[in-house]
Amino acid sequence: MKIESLRRLRGPNVYLSRPAVVATLRLADLTGRETSDVTGFAERLLRALPGLTEHHCAAGAPGGFVSRLRGGTYFGHVTEHVCLELSQLIGRDVSFGRTVSAGEPGLYHLIIECPVDEPASSSVPEGLLLAAIDLVEKVVGGVSDISEISHLAATAEREATGPSTNAIIAAARRRGIPVERCADLSLIRLGWGSRRRLAWAAMSDRTSAVGIDVAGDKEITRRLLSDAGVPIPAGGAARTAAAAARLFAELGGPVVVKPRQGRQGDRVTLSVSTGAETAYAFTAAGQDVIVERQLGGRDYRVLVVAGEVVAAAERIAAHVVGDGRGTVAELVDRVNSDPRRGTGHSRVLTRITVDDASMRVLERQGVRLATVPANGRQVWLRETTNLSTGGTSHDVTDRVHPDVARLCLRVAALVGLDICGIDLRLPDIAEPLPPVVDGREVAGGVIEVNAVPGLRMHLAPVRGRSRDVGDAIVRAMFPAGSDGRIPTVAITGTNGKTTVARLTAYLLADTGLRIGLTTTDGVAVDGRTIYEADATGPLSAQMVLGDPGVQAAVLETARGGLVRRGLGYDWSDVGVITNITADHLGQDGLDTVEDLAHVKALVAERVRDGGTLVLNADDPWVRTLVDRPRVRADRKRLVWFGLDPRQPVVVEHLAKGATAYLLQDGWLVQATGARRTPLLRMADLPGGFGGAAPHEAANALAAVAAARALGAGQESVASRLADFDPAVDNPGRATLLRVGDVSVFVDYAHNPAALAATLRTLHGLWGVERCVIALTLPGDRRDDLLSACAQIVADGVGRAVLYDDEDPRGRPPGEVSALVEREMRARRPKLLALRADGYREAVTEALGLARPGDVVLVIYETLAPVLALLAELGAVRGTDMPVTALPKAPGAMPSPVRDLARGVLLG
Repeated sequence: MKIESLRRLRGPNVYLSRPAVVATLRLADLTGRETSDVTGFAERLLRALPGLTEHHCAAGAPGGFVSRLRGGTYFGHVTEHVCLELSQLIGRDVSFGRTVSAGEPGLYHLIIECPVDEPASSSVPEGLLLAAIDLVEKVVGGVSDISEISHLAATAEREATGPSTNAIIAAARRRGIPVERCADLSLIRLGWGSRRRLAWAAMSDRTSAVGIDVAGDKEITRRLLSDAGVPIPAGGAARTAAAAARLFAELGGPVVVKPRQGRQGDRVTLSVSTGAETAYAFTAAGQDVIVERQLGGRDYRVLVVAGEVVAAAERIAAHVVGDGRGTVAELVDRVNSDPRRGTGHSRVLTRITVDDASMRVLERQGVRLATVPANGRQVWLRETTNLSTGGTSHDVTDRVHPDVARLCLRVAALVGLDICGIDLRLPDIAEPLPPVVDGREVAGGVIEVNAVPGLRMHLAPVRGRSRDVGDAIVRAMFPAGSDGRIPTVAITGTNGKTTVARLTAYLLADTGLRIGLTTTDGVAVDGRTIYEADATGPLSAQMVLGDPGVQAAVLETARGGLVRRGLGYDWSDVGVITNITADHLGQDGLDTVEDLAHVKALVAERVRDGGTLVLNADDPWVRTLVDRPRVRADRKRLVWFGLDPRQPVVVEHLAKGATAYLLQDGWLVQATGARRTPLLRMADLPGGFGGAAPHEAANALAAVAAARALGAGQESVASRLADFDPAVDNPGRATLLRVGDVSVFVDYAHNPAALAATLRTLHGLWGVERCVIALTLPGDRRDDLLSACAQIVADGVGRAVLYDDEDPRGRPPGEVSALVEREMRARRPKLLALRADGYREAVTEALGLARPGDVVLVIYETLAPVLALLAELGAVRGTDMPVTALPKAPGAMPSPVRDLARGVLLG
């Protein structure tokens, strides 16, 4: 077996609402064989992976997969389940899998769920699939051994978010706040646009950099707190061994020697009682140190978030408890076997590491690793109480004395941190702290202030209540229950989605909001293009949603991004489906219009409960979406738009008092129940060409419905709609220019339905025989779709010049134009159809074929160079009407495109 391709779906997708990978698997020699054909296969596989007995499969209950395994199932399906079980074995908790045919024998798509916050670049999914393939092939050959996968477990643990970050993520998601992780870092983005916030572990985007620097320098912290009358141990800074020795002599033992800018208990030496020990500790700490009196009492950490004490824990240094049988080394191994313990900060506890520092602590207790401690005896392996050195914690939040809490709030304010951990050494945190007395050493006080404090000790104390400190941080970042979201519209469909997206953004701009927009031409923020590309996928959506200047988002969402990468958001407020017709069939496993409808339905499914679903009532495939269980239209506000007010779904909808946006009696109207509110005459619609382009009315109605759903006022929408300038605000879509006495109509129509609609407009203005076309079509379309386009063009123009895209998209150069020419001549043998080399020659040739009063339809691959060429040729902006008022050519044929679209394209 072999993986032929692997892609990651980053967000909600057509398979499930969580990330997944889609692997294309070729079974090779196992094609056509089933598990029942291999003697003993099921038993050997279950011996290797007994957890497979719990897999449900289609049966919906444990044991379902085993029944399929023994009854006979194909090996792609088996590989899926083995991959899921291996994922569980390495601690990667996922459960969804699906295997579907890829359209030819022995080729399958395996869809495997991924952890929500796993980096998109992770190698773990592919590694697990390869391990699954290896195991299945071994079992087929009679062997039940699992290949080594510990490296995958280590990678998955290293890439996973740590407990502190995970606590913030979990709290945010419970609140419905969108969360996006930055690569494999602990940096996360919470919320969208102008409401987005950043967090990096227990640090927010409003954590003071000055506060971090102050907390990072222990001597500056000591001075700041001392000047404010905060109880701290006596001590000072030393940069030479002599200075450290003088401080030790002044203070007397025991003292603590620690790096001036250390963290997590690293290189800290406690209980220093001699000059020799001071010299050793000074060197170990890095020769820029703090020497201070070691206070008696217990070690506590208090967490302050936004002026509130949210948790407190007593910290206990790493230790083992004797049982009278095991050696210290064996007891350490036993403690480290606790699944809660891991390396570094990956789990809620850290494994105990026996090193030189541990050996010195053991030596002070008269103990060695081979010693067998008596039953119940505590043997310490560290003096520092940090969790990062193997320590544990007991929750004491409810015992914190009000005086201690007030002290901690003062300390956080003095240092200037919104989130900080304050380390205290006290006889008991439940007792009040006496005031500082001049000239007298304190018996308890603050020993350290920590920026970006670890949260593990509060999340999973070994004794006492767990504290949801992640929620406290999220509450501080998003007060008053905010979900961090901005108004969001997602627009999909086969045709018109770019126009609808641009027009929706234009209408919303009058609300005073700064709009972020993604389209096939790029990303724009507040009306200015910031990124040029086909920006209709999830990465472009994230570019807009992650921009702090954006207050509302309009996201064109195309088929390619949906299928290959998933959605770039979790939920939208408004979803718009313009239409669903034949295009891109034969790509990405989409073979029928029904397949396309299934993909486009994702945008409707991911409209939040209470949001608005805007659907085209004139499109039969769009009308079926409301019946899909995952769309759940009953939980959304449904708004229809369309050109036929007599559509049964519209009539029924309005009878219930609901709202639709319609073309009625020559007006674009808002209909609510029996009431009709006129918005704009069709004759006055920019880009509507005096009513000759009804599809532009449909686009306008969809945009109005979306803008109104997000709060745009009725009068504002009507006014903005009339002011929309297609040539400026919607370039390349029905753009009318003039070169001398010839009109030039530039459009991106590249599928049968779009060509039919465009030619219908031109026929209404010029007639068939006055239409000349410079045509290119994308090479990644199926032959039957290219043929349908050719037939429509053959019936719809008097003269044609054909050229090929610069990117043939997998076809030999010239193949597409040759196919189109052949189909056009078969349809209309006497049609003048020429071939040209590239857009420059094609456009120039088409203009040469045109007579005064004709129109040249230019279908382009890339807009900018075509417009530049036309400018060179002297093109100027046209109007909504033909260049001249010449009547249609005598004997001009009636437009055949409507019937052809119904018969050839949609059937």
